[in-house]
Amino acid sequence: MSEATFDVLVAGAGAAGMAAALAASDRGLEVVVVEAKETYRLGSNTAMSTSMVPAGGSHWQRSAGVDDSPERFYADIMAKTKGAADPVVAGALTGVAPDLVTWMADRVGVPLELVTDFQYPGHSADRCHAVPDRAGRTLHRHLLDEAARRPEVTLIAPMRLTAVDHDGSQVVSARLETPDGSSEEVVPRIVVLATNGFGARPDLVGRYIPEIKSALYHGGDGSSGDALAIGASLGADVGYLDAYQGHGSVASPHGILVTWATVMHGAVLVNTVGKRFGDETVGYSEYAVPVLKQPGGMAWVVLDDRIDRACRVFKDYQDLVEANAIRWSANAAELAGVIGLPAAEFEATLATARAAATGDSGDPFGRTFWEEPLRSPLGSIKVTGALFHTQGGLCVDEHARVLRNGSPIPGLCAAGGAAVGISGHGAAGYLAGNGLLSALGLGYLAGRHAANED
Repeated sequence: MSEATFDVLVAGAGAAGMAAALAASDRGLEVVVVEAKETYRLGSNTAMSTSMVPAGGSHWQRSAGVDDSPERFYADIMAKTKGAADPVVAGALTGVAPDLVTWMADRVGVPLELVTDFQYPGHSADRCHAVPDRAGRTLHRHLLDEAARRPEVTLIAPMRLTAVDHDGSQVVSARLETPDGSSEEVVPRIVVLATNGFGARPDLVGRYIPEIKSALYHGGDGSSGDALAIGASLGADVGYLDAYQGHGSVASPHGILVTWATVMHGAVLVNTVGKRFGDETVGYSEYAVPVLKQPGGMAWVVLDDRIDRACRVFKDYQDLVEANAIRWSANAAELAGVIGLPAAEFEATLATARAAATGDSGDPFGRTFWEEPLRSPLGSIKVTGALFHTQGGLCVDEHARVLRNGSPIPGLCAAGGAAVGISGHGAAGYLAGNGLLSALGLGYLAGRHAANED
């Protein structure tokens, strides 16, 4: 491939990169995808997700009688971020989302369905679309399998994009390196940076997001800030570097995601002294830091048999069951003994939560959504707070073109964690699916745009 010339070079084989590659190949473009990590099939942020792709106004929603639209979705994003989300990117992604999920199903063959059994915090309608087992690795496999079927797409791993040479009007060349240190120059017309963010770089996390620097990192090992480095060499604009998706419940020591569907179905989180410490329904992203502030940085998700049955649709939850990560007891007093909590405090905590769930009293933390009160027997899962991925990066426009001084850099796009997201600042603006929508949506927009750029 030395000195090769082709249409599109995509750096990164996660959801963002594969969406860009597939959308570009739809238009007959020759695409080369380079991926730095051999572990990308199971170790990417896409593979580690729950496959939720939010879209307002999809045909799945219409079939289910769900009243939603891109405008309503946009309003929810602005409400969750308190108006801080990038309006251009948020408008582009909510606008393209219905077309995106249709394309994924019809052109790529991803078996999407509408999730209607619960709503994540901040979404005012059932709008998350997911594969049946709600496993990101299943979604990712469909993207990779479709790319393998297309002669226009070549995927090479491990190979890393390390530099882009640009003369101000076009991409001149791109430098690729292999783990043994060999390198070569290629000449693509378009470069799409889809290398995710910088969550795997503790130094960058400490610099930009110090509140989460001590957390478990539960994301792809390829999120090492490559897009930021390449962007900096070209003078690209950056934004929202303090934004991230956290999560308040990763099973410890198992390292398996405990879906926040447990909470939305009625579970509570208690600390190691048997007390709740907040309104769990505010969202899983912003609950990571409160969990980390508890003694030992740990908490327990407390659930019941009804919640257990409701969550078995998630592959991650099935993995928890298989790992024997859920400890069951006949009642609260017995469970307190099993997991080492003060029985009196724990029983009082659950009694207060039950009174709030039944409407007999208000919740001291302001929680108002309770699907049902907890009933014995009770289960518990030990969890910690985690950083999943960063949500800031290179500034882009509505076509996913990277900006410099507010204007597009010709021939350079960014998608997913390499670009600014739609979560505003910090963790509290994250809506379920923001990460995958930014990855798939910006990748899709970049791939479509590649066919139109001179």
